[in-house]
Amino acid sequence: MGAKRLSLLAMLVALCFVLAWLESQIPAFIAVPGVKLGLTNLVVLTALYKLDWKQAMLINIIRIVLIGITFGNLFSMWYALAGGMLSTAGMIFFKNVVKARIVTVSVVGGLLHNLGQIIVAMIVLETSSLMYYLVILWVSGAVAGTIIGLLGAAVVSRLKKID
Repeated sequence: MGAKRLSLLAMLVALCFVLAWLESQIPAFIAVPGVKLGLTNLVVLTALYKLDWKQAMLINIIRIVLIGITFGNLFSMWYALAGGMLSTAGMIFFKNVVKARIVTVSVVGGLLHNLGQIIVAMIVLETSSLMYYLVILWVSGAVAGTIIGLLGAAVVSRLKKID
């Protein structure tokens, strides 16, 4: 990996930091734990379309670990890693295999992110009753995924190919 590519990836991770901080400043729209817009996923989605899947996954892993260390704790990092990795893997599959549109890819990412987090919570808390909470998270994940997908489509259409 050349210096130019490494610098680009570092800037995208830094953008994730800024977006994570910005999102933490937005008051919760609804009083439901775990519901948020997921602004950092805009960067991952854009990287998936303008770079390649390996670099999108790398950005996601690095941003989850660094943001977890900075703004969260070990538990929040594990939840984010589970959700983020499942989400990114699903987005890669839907983009490359299913050939879905970017908004659909983003919605799938939002839904799988919530699924990954619920699975970790069920393991940690040793209960399957949390599956009921998934319905609430999937509604919010679909809405957030649609918003991020629309924003992502606008960003991707305006960016030239990134070298």
